[in-house]
Amino acid sequence: MTDVTTTDRSPWTVFLIFLRLGLTSFGGPIAHLGYFHDEFVKRRQWLSERSYADLVALCQFLPGPASSQVGIALGLSRAGHAGAVAAWMGFTLPSAIVLILFALGITSYRDALPSGALHGLKVVAVAVVAQAVWGMARTLCPDVPRVSIMAVATCLVLLVPSAWGQVGVIGMAAVAGLLLFKPEPGAVHEPLPIAVGHRGALLCLTLFLVLLLGLPLLSTLFPNQALAMVNAFYRSGSLVFGGGHVVLPLLQAEVVPSGWVSNDAFLAGYGAAQAVPGPLFTFSAFLGAAMNQAPSGWLGGFICLLAIFAPSFLLVVGALPFWERLRRNSRTQAALSGVNAAVVGLLLAALYQPVWTSAIHAPQHFGLALVALVALMFWKLPPWLVVLGGGAAGWLLGTLA
Repeated sequence: MTDVTTTDRSPWTVFLIFLRLGLTSFGGPIAHLGYFHDEFVKRRQWLSERSYADLVALCQFLPGPASSQVGIALGLSRAGHAGAVAAWMGFTLPSAIVLILFALGITSYRDALPSGALHGLKVVAVAVVAQAVWGMARTLCPDVPRVSIMAVATCLVLLVPSAWGQVGVIGMAAVAGLLLFKPEPGAVHEPLPIAVGHRGALLCLTLFLVLLLGLPLLSTLFPNQALAMVNAFYRSGSLVFGGGHVVLPLLQAEVVPSGWVSNDAFLAGYGAAQAVPGPLFTFSAFLGAAMNQAPSGWLGGFICLLAIFAPSFLLVVGALPFWERLRRNSRTQAALSGVNAAVVGLLLAALYQPVWTSAIHAPQHFGLALVALVALMFWKLPPWLVVLGGGAAGWLLGTLA
């Protein structure tokens, strides 16, 4: 049954939905896409499989955290600009607040969650991603050519494990779609309700470039710690392809050599970031709060958090109206048939590396993943309940080992 009501379009409702996901979405960006797929495609039916895959494909092309950008786009399409902010706040603030508290001195937080429970959460992520891959493959890979594109994309991404490898695979899949699939002039377009005009989109894209080029100049002309922090974190959020883990070397190069954060504190914060749900980019909140120079604490944490996510907002709001217009073109739809099959391949590759390889180390881990998958797909239990059960089961297995 479709869980859609008129109140679903209020920013407050969007915030509450994403807040629940922000409290329970463990497992990294690929698992987040699985949680989004289950919540917004399967359960609430806010958009179709094809539209969701198109969103994922766009966010794979854009620099920044892909899962957070998909969440921003979902909020934007549901409740306008306020919905985009609400979706981001709900999904991001829980982990950001915990990491700021950790930076302020709660050093025992890393030990507050037993390692067995943390591993159980990783195992549940295997089931979440597997369910998403299966559901998307049934719709987006219905014939031999698209199954073949999916398989080739999976192999290529595993052989070339980099962000540029992913972008290259999506580009090749688009060419394959143009060559293999004839445009369907009678096909029904599934629009995304984007409440942004082309003028507003161009303004956002222009502002993105102005800030990217102008902030380094401003921080040079007007030496100021807060401005330097905004410049460093905005640039890191603008130039990263491939998700949260790729941003770590950039952030380390910005904050450790400059003496803003010690290397030991950087590594401790990264360890804590692995134990919290939500996007890894919230690690920026820890770094801002742990600064050796003012502003630090809560103010520094939120400055860095907003700075690293600002490019994602500007790029998503700027790109979506043009992407929606492009999707209407029949040749673009043919190309997207190949791209969507490749997106399934990317998710399948991620299911193996890093989701499977980081979680399944013993037969009992496989058994727990299987039970979690059955609970999601056949028992129809809500993902948050499966997450809690997986954490408890992981802790139990850890104590018995």
